[in-house]
Amino acid sequence: MNSKIPQSRRIKRRISGVLLLDKPSCISSNQALQIAKRIFTACKAGHTGTLDPLATGLLPICFGEATKFSSALLGADKTYEATLRLGYISTTGDAEGEISAVADVPPEDLKLTLTQVETVLQSFMGVITQIPPMYSALKHHGKPLYTYAREGVEIERQPRQISIYDLRIEALEGAEMRIVVKCSTGTYVRTLAEDIGKALGCGGAYLTALRRSILDTFDLSQAYTLDALEAMSLTQRDSCLRSADSLLHDLPAVTIGGAAVAALLQGRVVGDCFPSDTLNNLIGLADGGKIRLYDQENHFIGLGEITIRGEIAPKRLMMEQVL
Repeated sequence: MNSKIPQSRRIKRRISGVLLLDKPSCISSNQALQIAKRIFTACKAGHTGTLDPLATGLLPICFGEATKFSSALLGADKTYEATLRLGYISTTGDAEGEISAVADVPPEDLKLTLTQVETVLQSFMGVITQIPPMYSALKHHGKPLYTYAREGVEIERQPRQISIYDLRIEALEGAEMRIVVKCSTGTYVRTLAEDIGKALGCGGAYLTALRRSILDTFDLSQAYTLDALEAMSLTQRDSCLRSADSLLHDLPAVTIGGAAVAALLQGRVVGDCFPSDTLNNLIGLADGGKIRLYDQENHFIGLGEITIRGEIAPKRLMMEQVL
């Protein structure tokens, strides 16, 4: 198949699945999404949360029915590999902004030791507060903060609590430092970099590179680049897709019979047509608890919710049994 055929001449396919994409630098997450959608000639696609244009790495993309579950990863923990330039700050927190020196003493003259750096990094571990940067997608009066920043308008931001689970140094050479950070959702690594630079006595720092290596249980080693996907046949590309239920792996799995499947697909709550092993799996699940639903052939049906009466209510269901 010639992947260069104009999109207008392509027949869109109703495929479903999750692609772990290794996003390149200098394009937005939406641009990466649109390229992947074209490569797969997919009718429908969405991503599970954005990466900055400068950032590279793991970007899960959902096709077709899998888009119904794309929000499942919005609160997931993440791991990043970041490169900091100490002694300088950027208006955007990364290499795309206006850079200025802030250190009274050049960072290379500070002669920072690994022990000093590790002590400072330890001080950022645990639950900390962070003020979101102006160059962010947080909304103020319905507009992203970055729109105000581009107009030179500063908006007061409230500190937010985030969690740093792991923070370690990988290398230190002159004014450049590489770190690995595992953090909660809502963490701005650009802000963390600047705060680390200040704590080290360098006046600040900005990111020269950022790469997301882990998202939830997904790892960058499982991801594919756009160039690699372009070089594949259509069959090879489809084999790269994971099933939609891979996004919900942490939820309890429940198998239901044919009558219950039919009722759920009609939007009805079910509670009296379960196999015995299903009843056992439902024991102990609280009202409002989410579950993965499967039919007796182990086909993924979708997402269900336990009601106060111990029944199953449909939340988001797979309407098509496709790849």
